[in-house]
Amino acid sequence: MSAATNRIDVRFAELRARARKGLVPFVTAGDPDPAWTPAILHALVDAGADVLELGVPFSDPMADGPVIQRASERALVKGTGPKRVLEIVRTFRRDDATTPVVLMGYLNPIEIHGTVRFLDDARAAGVDGLLLVDSPVEESETLARELEARGLHQITLIAPTTSAERLPRVAAGAQGFVYYVSFAGITGADKLTPADVASHVRRIRAAARVPVAVGFGVKEPAQAVALAGEADAVVIGSALVERLASAQSEAEAVATAQALLAPFRTALDAARAA
Repeated sequence: MSAATNRIDVRFAELRARARKGLVPFVTAGDPDPAWTPAILHALVDAGADVLELGVPFSDPMADGPVIQRASERALVKGTGPKRVLEIVRTFRRDDATTPVVLMGYLNPIEIHGTVRFLDDARAAGVDGLLLVDSPVEESETLARELEARGLHQITLIAPTTSAERLPRVAAGAQGFVYYVSFAGITGADKLTPADVASHVRRIRAAARVPVAVGFGVKEPAQAVALAGEADAVVIGSALVERLASAQSEAEAVATAQALLAPFRTALDAARAA
């Protein structure tokens, strides 16, 4: 896989051609059960996901709120380290060769695994990009080169607190898509203001050569529609993770994932058609 054929780029090109907004669900690998995660990913695709964001469990997820923190804790107890995460991706790829998969997490688990080894293994497993919360682009030149050599994208985070001076530099070098953190805070909080988000997204779009996805705090389909007015995609995270936490079987987890995500897909498509 080269950068020219990265699944993320292919998928967003398809979305542009169809004038369709992207839907990017996030789940924590291994929660509620690592054996169920591949089926959950397939269920999300069936429900309308365009890109899958898979959380790599970490013991100190500083940017995540309580819902995702607890999911990481549960997954770690069940042995979901980086090696198991990549096994999950490989299993998913047996039946889905086209849906992009982005791993979201922190540097520590990757460094423990061995960074170069992890990137080689990630590429072989079918990963398309990494979003590392604690690896700003200004401090990750070596990592960026290693990713590029393997055709993997480093997904860039931009927040409301990103300065006017820094934003153009960060956005101009973004790959795959920019993940705009819709407000300053932790995942799953409840402070979205669509008008403010739209203003920031317009600034990012003016500086970036890649699509912009908006995440953090999107809990209802109506919110997703409002945010998608300016953005290219919307990320659904804590709301999905919270619902999955109570699943008692793989079948229940699959049904829960589909039931939560499908209304978002329906709402986004209906808004496009209106």
